[in-house]
Amino acid sequence: MTSTLRRRPAQRRSAERVERMLDECALLLDEVGYEAMTTKEVARRAEVPIGTFYQFFHDKQGLVRALAQRNLEAFLSRVIDRIPKADLGHWTDLVDLAIDEFVAMKRTTPGFGVLDFGEVLLAPGGPAVGGSKMALDGTQENNMVVADRLRTLTLELLDAPVGPGLDRALLVAVEATDAVLKLAFRVDRCGDALLIAECKHLVRRYLSDHLA
Repeated sequence: MTSTLRRRPAQRRSAERVERMLDECALLLDEVGYEAMTTKEVARRAEVPIGTFYQFFHDKQGLVRALAQRNLEAFLSRVIDRIPKADLGHWTDLVDLAIDEFVAMKRTTPGFGVLDFGEVLLAPGGPAVGGSKMALDGTQENNMVVADRLRTLTLELLDAPVGPGLDRALLVAVEATDAVLKLAFRVDRCGDALLIAECKHLVRRYLSDHLA
């Protein structure tokens, strides 16, 4: 994954400043949205000079990309932390666990409702800001990056079938999940429970049928 930082913080104080800027970015995405958010306001609320902002980020897009990457790492960490405590009878049981964590982050994590893994939404559920479909790493579509990370996780932790069939199926599953959960959060700002359940059913059946 490509780095979004102009330079990496070498000291704890610098790392804390970067985290504060990401935190304020997330809060502002909820409060005013992506288009109204400015680097100046992020720096002011994070209590850092605007020059410090530009030491670490090229622009607003770089800041948002860094937040998206942090979101993805947080999501994967949450899934990994839950796996040892979960009763996973089959590797497709990971579907429910992952969707539950994603929905929980949509409901509780600042900024996640309009920016999860790269695509910037004007409001929860969409529509998207133009040009943000490759925002996560700048080289491929966001969902392809997510599917690749989930593939790595699946192969490391569970007895999943290896091969191009897994790669293709996970990408389709991620695309389907993205579409249905966007619908769930358009219908209900907190996520429509019936649509979330349908999403789990759809993806589990699809993966079971294709990767039995």
